[in-house]
Amino acid sequence: MEINYLNEHIDELRELVTVLPNNPGVYQFFDTSGKIIYVGKAKNLKRRVASYFNREPDNGKTRVLVKRIRDIRHIVVDSEEDALLLENNLIKKYQPRYNVLLKDDKSFPWIVIRNEPYPRVYQTRQLIKDGSQYFGPYTNVMLVRSLIDLFRHLYPIRTCRLNLIQDNITQGKFKRCLEFHIGNCKAPCEGLQTEQEYLEYIVDIRNILKGNIGSVIRYLKERMLKLADEYKFEEAENIKQRLNLLSGFQSKSTIVNPKIDNVDVFSIISDDKSAYVNFLKVLNGAIIQAHTIELKKKLNETDSELLSLSITEIRERLQSSSREIIVPFIPEVPLQNVEFVIPKIGDKKKLLELSERNVKYYRLEKLKQDANRQNTPRHIRLLENVKADLRLKQLPVHIECFDNSNFQGSFPVAACVVFKNGIPSKRDYRHFNIKTVEGPDDFASMEEVVERRYRRLMDEGSPLPQLIVIDGGKGQLGSAVKALNRLNLSDRIAIIGIAKKLEEIFRPGDPIPLYLDKNSQTLKLIQNLRNEAHRFGITFHRQKRSKAAYESILEKIEGIGPKSIEDLMREFKSINGIKSASVDDLHKVVGSKRANSLIEFFKKAGD
Repeated sequence: MEINYLNEHIDELRELVTVLPNNPGVYQFFDTSGKIIYVGKAKNLKRRVASYFNREPDNGKTRVLVKRIRDIRHIVVDSEEDALLLENNLIKKYQPRYNVLLKDDKSFPWIVIRNEPYPRVYQTRQLIKDGSQYFGPYTNVMLVRSLIDLFRHLYPIRTCRLNLIQDNITQGKFKRCLEFHIGNCKAPCEGLQTEQEYLEYIVDIRNILKGNIGSVIRYLKERMLKLADEYKFEEAENIKQRLNLLSGFQSKSTIVNPKIDNVDVFSIISDDKSAYVNFLKVLNGAIIQAHTIELKKKLNETDSELLSLSITEIRERLQSSSREIIVPFIPEVPLQNVEFVIPKIGDKKKLLELSERNVKYYRLEKLKQDANRQNTPRHIRLLENVKADLRLKQLPVHIECFDNSNFQGSFPVAACVVFKNGIPSKRDYRHFNIKTVEGPDDFASMEEVVERRYRRLMDEGSPLPQLIVIDGGKGQLGSAVKALNRLNLSDRIAIIGIAKKLEEIFRPGDPIPLYLDKNSQTLKLIQNLRNEAHRFGITFHRQKRSKAAYESILEKIEGIGPKSIEDLMREFKSINGIKSASVDDLHKVVGSKRANSLIEFFKKAGD
């Protein structure tokens, strides 16, 4: 039948289709502004693109897309797999309006064994081609931190960035640091540990990262028994503690079947608006990675199309090269050197079922979250995030933040700002003059104002906050905690400190700071509190300095005392206001004699 829904450029577009090749490739649709609005792949470019114009699409979104097409371009490739890879890269680069929207664009962390003498082992999100060995990427940041922590408990590996080449060590350029004295490092910087001994640790760490935990455990057991036979019980006990840590880590891994090695598992579930794809990575019989992504549908894409796109995306991002992929159905695009398996029975079938359960639970959780967002006020959602991120017992509806200000030890003041329901409550802001502390002592000043603030609230019977934020690190936080302890409030009010340099969050009794994501709404709220307290405190501090400067000038005038200064500043607000006041106005405030003294003083000062 005749197509009557297309735009006026239909003939031009059909002419473009006639010259397309019958090869695999990628096609791009452009709108009137020359912007890419859709990228697609095809086993046969000519046939696939022609299908948009030969009949009216069933899907309304596709009809809208076709109406907006003004130009078509294509790229020929060698195979369907190449077309899939190229399509994926172009979608990520241009993010066309009518393509599937991948809802997960974060980067994943790696663990790197640095290519250097006495290699360091640490977390990174950047891959640098310098010969270092990278493991991952990991979809769980907490797992990465746990592994790094495990390695540092198991092995005394260095954390410093010193260039430990032999010449530098021989020449005595370095000195042992605190890490040596607390037993976390054996000071290879001073030659107290050989590189051969250090590299034995790295071999173990590399095996653990490769999933060969069993071989490391066997080696450590043999070494422990040998040391015990040689009556080196202290060294044997150290290795026993390492074995306990490793066994605990191994027990947390989901063991499937030792015979299943280097296998990827994918499953998919979808509805009218979205699709969800789960990925499991099995290595040496254990699941070592799990990740689920959400894709927003744009043109009623099929599960087969979406699964193909997801497999390509996830394997690329997580650097998977498994040659066996377990799937619920065969995707529409084959991959070179990869076998797709649809298991019917056995452990592989159980793996697929586990992946399907994961993706179903993920979808249900997302739907619950979306429903809760619609029914929950925005400020409550924000405060619930704060409560979860900071591990609070109560919802922090009422938060107070303190900041100190002084100028070279002079005019010490403090500020307290109050946020209720996540927004400033300016009528509750308070300034404090430091009364009991001499000199620039931020710790003592913080202790004083926190105690004054909450002693007064308790005396008045006023509501206490659920959370206190201290602008400062461990020192200021510790001082504030002392004040709360004296008031018996430490169990009733949560308190944290924020250090500006690295935006570290400190909590009482926890030596390890909490690092929140820089885009976290919780961190942004804490930063707003800190910045508002700083602004409010600085404003008060400047007012005090200005007032002191005014008073020092007026005190030089004969007959002008504290009472006259107070009356003048109340009436004229500033020195300039006093200078520009008429004689009659001055007379009314301080009398004729003092008014004449003021006029004479400013006249001489002007000369």
